Amino acid sequence: MPESVVSDVERWSAVPHPAVVVDRAGTVVALTAEAAALLPDAVVGEPLRRGAPPWLSAAHEEAAASGVVPSPASVAGRVGGRALHATASPGADGTVVWWLLGDTAHSLYESRWELEQERERTAFLSQASERLLASLNVDRCVETTVRLAAGHLADAAVVVTPPAGRALSVVSCDEHGVVRMNVVEEDPDAVAGLSEALRGFPPIPSQWLDPAAVPAWLLPPGFENRTGSVIVTPLPGHGVSAGALVLLRRSGERIFDERDEVFAQLFAGRAGIALSAARLYAEQTSITAILMRELLPPQLHRVHGIELAGAYRASENHEIIGGDFYDVHRAAAPDGQTLVVLGDVCGKGLAAAVLTGKIRNTVHALVPMADDHQRMLSLLNDALMSSRHDRFATLVLASAVHRDGRVLLRLTSAGHPPPLIVRADGTVEMAETRGQLVGALPSITATTFRTSLAPGETCLLYTDGVTEARGGPLGRRMFGEERLMAALAQCADMPAEAVVERVHMLTTQWVGRHEHDDIAVVAITAPRTSTLVTD
Repeated sequence: MPESVVSDVERWSAVPHPAVVVDRAGTVVALTAEAAALLPDAVVGEPLRRGAPPWLSAAHEEAAASGVVPSPASVAGRVGGRALHATASPGADGTVVWWLLGDTAHSLYESRWELEQERERTAFLSQASERLLASLNVDRCVETTVRLAAGHLADAAVVVTPPAGRALSVVSCDEHGVVRMNVVEEDPDAVAGLSEALRGFPPIPSQWLDPAAVPAWLLPPGFENRTGSVIVTPLPGHGVSAGALVLLRRSGERIFDERDEVFAQLFAGRAGIALSAARLYAEQTSITAILMRELLPPQLHRVHGIELAGAYRASENHEIIGGDFYDVHRAAAPDGQTLVVLGDVCGKGLAAAVLTGKIRNTVHALVPMADDHQRMLSLLNDALMSSRHDRFATLVLASAVHRDGRVLLRLTSAGHPPPLIVRADGTVEMAETRGQLVGALPSITATTFRTSLAPGETCLLYTDGVTEARGGPLGRRMFGEERLMAALAQCADMPAEAVVERVHMLTTQWVGRHEHDDIAVVAITAPRTSTLVTD
């Protein structure tokens, strides 16, 4: 190094202010001791861009290109989490002197800058919460998370969900907003901090992570060998981790500092809650679907020459399952008796549906003794009395068999409205069967009514949700037995499905938009033609 240059370096090093002297080519000519402390990577004789933050080297290149100093007059940025204000002035031999003013000289500027940044981040977090909680779909929530993170926190973002076996779900978004979803069979332990984040452990500081060690399967296209800084933080959920958020910045860009890490954790907390809520909703939806399949009444059809049809409507429009139910237990042989069960559990909604499931399962187990209705009801009553349920139910049993063109019936009511029988001439009869409800008393008794249906005749089983449905002009009058029997009188010679549809339609019209109890009806019909006898 020439002696004149050495003396110039020594002269500048003694200046008691942070300053960097740079020539037109962008090479550091000299720097003060305080500047060397601020920019430890800046070396005399080396390009400024290698040791200075991008905002300072870019400002110098602009000034050198314009040929006018200072241009711009000053720039501001951060170095190692500290706000700096750099002002340019002309130096000797065409050099530019950049004076770096830090916390003491520009505390007011930094405070304003930090306040504005906090306002922006607070506004972003508020908007992010609204967008994240706007959907309970898991995939949409993950996509929203990576889009928001890539747009406001980093150059790219990746969400890794907890492993399902050996598979990891990896969803990424780059700076262009392109979202990619992939499933890989990789070991999360291969990425520092990822395995811990997936288990919900606190994040590892970003300065401890080596960006070069991030595997290719975790990087969006275009980030291979260009990652300059990385953050791995957990997505905290309800008791368990909802996944891990990985934030990436390109090499040469501003690295993550402590404020960025805190900001990332605040965002991850909101995203984790949203993801957990979406997953919890998905689990509950799956459970509800399973319950619906098990608890909803079955689709009815013709069985051994007997026409069967049913309809069900829960007590509230938003409830799908309730306390009314019906089942058909098909006879093993054509000459055997098919058992039809219709019941009404005290109460509404899911609590009633749970007991409904218990009764249906118990009745199914008692089908082999369906030739004795009294015994079936007694055993069912014993089962309910020994359980922890404090609810009761009403039931009607109908055993049907098709013989010689007629349907022979045995009907037994246990605290339930007696079935109605529509004869071929339109006459409506009430089955003479009475009994006590099940699950309320230690023992019950019931009477069985025997009858037969000629071709075209129907026996209707129904719950009190039909007769007690309140509606009419003022919404206070009950549908009642008389109105039901009058409607059935017009159903002579109708197929079972038509009878059910008419009763259900009239009841629905009567109720309108008023509240109502669960409604269930089942029609047992002797078919008109012999072609329907054979299934």
